[in-house]
Amino acid sequence: MRIEKLKVKMLTENIDSLLITDMKNIFYLTGFSGTAGTVFLTQKRNIFMTDSRYSEMARGLIKNFEIIETRDPISLLTELSASESVKNMAFEETVDYAFFKRLSKAATKLDLFSTSNFVLELRQIKDESEISLIKKACEIADEAFMSALRFIEPGRTEIEVANFLDFKMRDLEASGISFETIVASGKRSSLPHGVATSKMIQFGDPVTIDFGCYYEHYASDMTRTIFVGSVDDKMRTIYETVRKANEALIKQVKAGMTYAQYDNIPREVIEKADFGQYFTHGIGHGLGLDVHEIPYFNQSMTENQLRSGMVITDEPGIYLPEFGGVRIEDDLLVTENGCEVLTKAPKELIVI
Repeated sequence: MRIEKLKVKMLTENIDSLLITDMKNIFYLTGFSGTAGTVFLTQKRNIFMTDSRYSEMARGLIKNFEIIETRDPISLLTELSASESVKNMAFEETVDYAFFKRLSKAATKLDLFSTSNFVLELRQIKDESEISLIKKACEIADEAFMSALRFIEPGRTEIEVANFLDFKMRDLEASGISFETIVASGKRSSLPHGVATSKMIQFGDPVTIDFGCYYEHYASDMTRTIFVGSVDDKMRTIYETVRKANEALIKQVKAGMTYAQYDNIPREVIEKADFGQYFTHGIGHGLGLDVHEIPYFNQSMTENQLRSGMVITDEPGIYLPEFGGVRIEDDLLVTENGCEVLTKAPKELIVI
């Protein structure tokens, strides 16, 4: 079904042949998860190329493709293009320059042009099997967070907390972390992407934790901010403002909402509380095989609309330099009439 949808898209855009080299896109189309592979598509043929390390694996795994063993896919591509009488070849814009130079030199009779997000646009809408795997990745993150609440205490370092979460998620059957775990405590919580350091967590610190995992190739991405020992009134106000912004979006999101509206709903909550200048990033992004993928959101995107089956993040934050910050992030499955929140970890203000 995915290949058929892709070929309809090729016809619509007058693409005779399509070269796919991004391994996440190759996995999406074939189920192949090795480290070397190339997909070449025409309207008549589906061809998967790999070297001898993976040819046996590919033949046992990939359905409805011709499997060709080669260490020189570019030479083979030129031969295949000639035999199929194709006039043009689209390639992914993510190919490296060296590959593009070799391809251009070999395929002199073809009109070569790049495509942007050609497969990713299909990946935006998740099917039931994908949703099930993302839900499992979120469940692992939820459980790891609850365990971390029992681990965090004054005297622990940010790195110790990050390592605890990383190993706990692996204990819960994650295949790995989906990005480098962020743990930012005290004043460092004003850094939206504060990488964990050897700083010790102290009594009275806010601790922002942004983390996630991969489960069978699909990612989760969650952020919670907690407080150690106590929380002052100003930080409590900031926390409740961020929580209200997060939940306001959850209540209103549904298919058909524009990307600009999606970004604006939580931003309005934060602006009305006079913290607008301290919300310094976009509201979220798509989630799937990559932890950050399309769609992305900003105020200028008044035409693009959410569609049922998208999995996206809702991550408002307020960051006061040299004081501290709060972010709360959930993963949402967009439906026709609303959304399903996939991350279930508590969001009421937590003091441990």
